[in-house]
Amino acid sequence: MFENLPTETVYVDTLTEEQKTCMACGTAMVPIGHEVLRSKLRYAEPKLERIQYVGTTWACPKCKETEDSEFVKDKGAPPALIKGSYVSSGLAAHVMYAKYVLGMPLYRLEKDFERLGAKISRSAMASWIIECSLKYLVPMYSHFKKKLLKRDYLMADETVLQVLHGPKRRAQSKSYVWLVRTGEDGGIPIILYHYTPTRAKSNIAEFLKEKDSKFYLMVDGYKGYNNLPNAVRCCCYAHLRRYFYNAIPAGHKSDLTEPAVQGVMYCDKLFQYEKTYKEKGYSAERIRKRREKDQRPVIEAFLKWAEQQRPKNGDRLIKALTYLQSCRPYMMNYLLDGNCSLSNNLSERNIKTVVLGRKAWLFSDTQDGANASMQVFTIAETAKANGLDPQKYIKYLLDQRLNSEMSDEELAEHAPWNPKIQKICK
Repeated sequence: MFENLPTETVYVDTLTEEQKTCMACGTAMVPIGHEVLRSKLRYAEPKLERIQYVGTTWACPKCKETEDSEFVKDKGAPPALIKGSYVSSGLAAHVMYAKYVLGMPLYRLEKDFERLGAKISRSAMASWIIECSLKYLVPMYSHFKKKLLKRDYLMADETVLQVLHGPKRRAQSKSYVWLVRTGEDGGIPIILYHYTPTRAKSNIAEFLKEKDSKFYLMVDGYKGYNNLPNAVRCCCYAHLRRYFYNAIPAGHKSDLTEPAVQGVMYCDKLFQYEKTYKEKGYSAERIRKRREKDQRPVIEAFLKWAEQQRPKNGDRLIKALTYLQSCRPYMMNYLLDGNCSLSNNLSERNIKTVVLGRKAWLFSDTQDGANASMQVFTIAETAKANGLDPQKYIKYLLDQRLNSEMSDEELAEHAPWNPKIQKICK
C-alpha cells in the first residue's frame, strides 16, 4: 500500500547476550537474515521556515583608516518572487494547492499558518495568488489554450460563480466559469477554465474563435452551444439518461412498463455497447463502423418510442421528453467519428472541482481574483490529468519565472507532458 513512501528501517535489538548464545554448544550466534515484523505510518508535521539572505560588506584593511577607505557590499540575494514580499514559490504553491485542489478557504489556511507560528493574512494570500498568476502562470495558460484549440475533439461545460465587486454589477449577480477540455481521442489531456461575467453565447464563441477548422464539441443541452462556427455539436447521453432517471416514480425503478424506465434502458443500451468496444480495444474506425451497425438502430427506435409517448400533465416525463426533443438534431452526430464520446462526463468531473471549491470559499472578491482562479484551476487540473503532483508543478512553474516573451518552443519545455517535467513533478 505504501511502497512509494520514503521508508526508514529500524532494526530491533531486544535479545540479551544469553539469548544470542547457542544453548547446545555455548557459541555466540551470528545474524543470518532479517524479517519485517510490522510497519507503521508516521505523520511528519508541516512547518514554516524563515530563510534570511545575509550579504557581507568587504573593506580594505589598509585603507580603512584613511579618507579613501574602500569597501564593497555583496547584494547578490536571489530576486523575490513578488517584489517586497516574503512569499516563496513553495509557499505560494501550497496556498494555491490548498484552495483550488483541496477546496480550503483562505481563512482556514490563515488559522493553520497561525498554528505553525506565522500570522499570514488571507488578504496577503489572495494578493499572492493574483500576482503570481498574472506574472508566471498566464504564459503557460496561453500555451495550453493554443494546444487545446488545435484538437479536433473538445468537451465543454459551465457553472455559476459569484464575484462581489464586478464593474457595474451587483454582488448578487451571477457570473460564470466555462470549462473547455480535450475529448477522448487518446491525446494529451488539456483542461482550461475561463471566467466571464455572463452566460451569453458570445462568451464561448469568443473563446473558440481561433478554432478555424472543423471539430466535434460534446456538451449538455444549453442552447448557447448551438451553431458555433466549425463545431459539430454532439449530444451527451449521460445528461439525457439523467432526465429520464429523475422522471421515474418512487418505487418503480424496476418497473419495465414505466415509460421513464424504458427511456433509461435505451440510454443504457448505448453505454453497454461503448463499454464492450473499449474492453475489446477497438480502433476509432472500427468503433465508428460498430456504432453504425449497433447503435444507430437503438437511437432510431428511441426517437420513434419518444414520439409515441403521451404523458399526463404534471408528469416529470414531460421534462425528459422536452429535453430529448431539444437534443434531437445532435443525437446522431457522435456516430460520424469513432473518437467522439457518448457523454460529457469528463467535463462534468472537471467542473465539479469548481463546484466543490465554491461550497467552501463561496465567491471571488474581484474579477482579477476570478481570472487568477481560472489560471490556477487550469494549471492544477491539467497537471493532475497528466499524472503530476499539482503542488509540485505549480512550484516548478513559479521557480522558473515564466514570462510572456517566451516562445511556444520554450514554453513546451515546461509543459506537463514534457518527459523532463514528468520526471521532476510526477
